[in-house]
Amino acid sequence: MLARIRSAAVFGIDATPVTIEVDISFGLPGLTIVGLPDASVRESRDRIRSAVRNSGFDFPKHRIIVNLAPADVRKAGTSFDLPIALGVLAAAGVIERRSVDDVLILGELSLDGGILPTRGVLPIAASARKRRFRGLLLPTSNSQEAAVVEGLEFHPVASLSEAVQALNDPRPVRLDPGQPCDLAEAGLGDFSEVRGQVAARRALEIAAAGGHNVLLSGPPGSGKTMMARRTAGILPALEFDEALEVTAIHSVAGLLPAGMGLLRTRPFRAPHHTVSDVALAGGGSSPRPGEISLAHNGVLFLDEMPEFSRHALEVLRQPLEEGVVRIARAQRTAVFPSRFVLIGAMNPCPCGFLGDPRRQCRCTPTQIDRYAARLSGPLRDRIDLTVPVTALPPRELTATDDGEATAQIRLRVVAAREMQKARQPDTRVLTNARLGPRALRSVCRLDARTERLLHDAAEKLGLTARAFDRIRRVSRTIADLGESETVAYEHVAEAIQYRG
Repeated sequence: MLARIRSAAVFGIDATPVTIEVDISFGLPGLTIVGLPDASVRESRDRIRSAVRNSGFDFPKHRIIVNLAPADVRKAGTSFDLPIALGVLAAAGVIERRSVDDVLILGELSLDGGILPTRGVLPIAASARKRRFRGLLLPTSNSQEAAVVEGLEFHPVASLSEAVQALNDPRPVRLDPGQPCDLAEAGLGDFSEVRGQVAARRALEIAAAGGHNVLLSGPPGSGKTMMARRTAGILPALEFDEALEVTAIHSVAGLLPAGMGLLRTRPFRAPHHTVSDVALAGGGSSPRPGEISLAHNGVLFLDEMPEFSRHALEVLRQPLEEGVVRIARAQRTAVFPSRFVLIGAMNPCPCGFLGDPRRQCRCTPTQIDRYAARLSGPLRDRIDLTVPVTALPPRELTATDDGEATAQIRLRVVAAREMQKARQPDTRVLTNARLGPRALRSVCRLDARTERLLHDAAEKLGLTARAFDRIRRVSRTIADLGESETVAYEHVAEAIQYRG
């Protein structure tokens, strides 16, 4: 007796349909799973057997072979528990249809027959719609996440017995997308709480408006972390396509709370400096997104940046340039999007007090040079704005006047981004930081005097071609914040001063 069930395997943030074939034949009782399963799938044999019995069904006392096709794609995760169990019951005659080709099925089983939530539901739902499947049978806990995808029939189930009933008597349920989810860390604060630091605040506003990268350098306690955490609040809300990407990444990573729909606020990620290069970039035998992908369309904050390992920092180079992370494995390459605003913070020297008028620096020139060299030249070349942050005198710390609020800054940032969007026919390029060479020449035309200033700066500062173009992109953003259609002399001059 042969039965066939359809499911899906997630690789990166893409889903590939998997056909689960179950054959029951005479022989010694046993359940064998073939088709390149990993350890988590092989372990499902005992869960499936207990779940079937505790749900009131008889587990076949015959030889059972389960084939996961295509056999050259590694199957990982616990989402195959439910489709394999349903395949066994279909082959045993409990489910009337032995071939269920029009519905994708996924879910993890508990020993009592309950169905637990699984990760990667949103990419699977999107793949089901793209490949013209009729519906999706999935855990009830994941139903709000899948409801974001339109054009599918949904069968949310909470137990194995409900799943059997749903296949024998299909009655699709109309689902409404769950409440928008906010994964930004609580207590990020408001920019009105920041005292002084006019130059740093201006640089962070430019970075948010154009998607540029920033490095804040200053002594301990000067407000670097405080301002970086508040930058997430001045970014505009996610557009629908951006929200889909961000939600899919968090779904694959298992970080999307049950019952929640799309992410509506931009993520803010602040990994500790002890993070490994794999945790930062992503990876593993079944590649999972790392911190730089979890920060996609949001902010990645690296506090004490020179304290990160050299390997971890160097993996940032490709994502900062291309906006994606490619994790190559023997079978295929997983691609995770990773377009984010990088905010780095560092001390000017190992002790942190170089240039502080109130405390004396005790570092030798060799120690200072070695400390600065922890950020390689190619990595620094990809940072658009380098801003010194000075320690504030006590009289400014006790000032009662509030600074400009986050809501006011956000209005300017949103207006600047609207100007960028209106100029770009390619909707995938939403910020000046992602302008290609041809688009940059078109939107950043300079007069003779301004062009001469830029060329002189390039000669004196020894700028690379990458740094030269990044200055032009920053100057375009400064012009947008000033609601100027053209890039003027003062815009380029301000952009040049941010090159460290």
